Parts: sequence; C-alpha cells; structure tokens
Amino acid sequence: MLENIHWLGHASFKIMGEKVIYVDPYELQQDEPADLIFVTHEHFDHMSVGDIRKIQGPGTVIVTTEACARKLSGDVRVVKAGERLTVADVEIEVIPAYNVGKAFHPQSAGGVGFILTVNGMRIYHAGDTDFIPEMKDVRVDVALLPIGGKYTMNAEEAAQAANTIKPQVAVPMHWGAIIGGRRDVDRFRELCQVPVQVLEKE
Repeated sequence: MLENIHWLGHASFKIMGEKVIYVDPYELQQDEPADLIFVTHEHFDHMSVGDIRKIQGPGTVIVTTEACARKLSGDVRVVKAGERLTVADVEIEVIPAYNVGKAFHPQSAGGVGFILTVNGMRIYHAGDTDFIPEMKDVRVDVALLPIGGKYTMNAEEAAQAANTIKPQVAVPMHWGAIIGGRRDVDRFRELCQVPVQVLEKE
C-alpha cells in the first residue's frame, strides 16, 4: 500500500504518483525534480530553503503557510488551516498543527498538516503537532504521525491520534534524527490499534 510513499528521514517524505511530491524536504540525499512541494511550517528542519532549491524547477508549485512563503520564491501558494484546494490535480485539505500545553508550535503561528489525495489514496502528513481535537474529523487511508516527543506528540499520544483517526496504516515520523528513536517506534507500534508500517530511510 505504501510503495509510492518514501521516507527521507525526520519528517521528510517523497510521494510518487502522476506527480512527484515532497513534504518538508530536509537533508535530502536525492534531487529528483518536484512537481509539488508542501511545507508545514517555518522551522529549519521542515522548511529548508537549500533543500527546496535542490528540487525546485520552473514548473514546481510550493504550497505552504504565509510565514514560509516570505522566504521562498517561484510559484508559491499560501494556505491556512481549514482550506481545501486542488493544485496540479492533487486534492489538498489543510489541517491545523499545533502544540497543546507547550510553546514550540503555538496555534497562532499557523503551522499546518496536509491531507493529499494521490492515486485515490488519502495521505495525512500531520506536521509538527500534538494530539489535537481536529484530528477526530480526519478520515484518511495513511496517517504520517510525529512520535518523537518534546516538540510534538510522543509515542503514546501519537498512538492515541492513530486510534482516533483509524487509518488503514499509520506511519511514524519525526524520529531518528533530531529527537526520537527506535524505542519510540516500538512503543507507538505496541499501543496502536491500527496497522503500523515503519518505513526505512531512503
């Protein structure tokens, strides 16, 4: 089911279909040109201008928040939580992403997650977030959820999110680089009541 979803480390993914899509490209080991780039918020490990330039071509569309858009050039589409749009035949829903009870990602900063419909599959990249009430309305096939703790949900909270969303597959992210490790992955898998697939970094 996930053969077209490639984890590039941390919270960075490449999604292949009729379009080449990147989400939060960071410390890329590859530079296949992007049709679409999604950036969830402006922290350096999610909005890396250098990595974006590696994969940005003349026809690349970047979909991101207002704070990120100020630092980018080219065809940049600014979005806010709650919006729905279609870009290059990809249906996009913009979901809020924020912390509850900690200050790293306040809701006022406007960080987001994205639900992308690719090849008929609904894929949710949650961004940097805690388990928030808005997740109860998320209906997707694949949920890419941060598990590292401190800046985002920890493994237990991410499992609660997965059990609320009930995707066909939950994929842990935001681990293995800045924060989070295999122990968090194992704990997430143990507590999830939905299938979990752990992707290896490419």
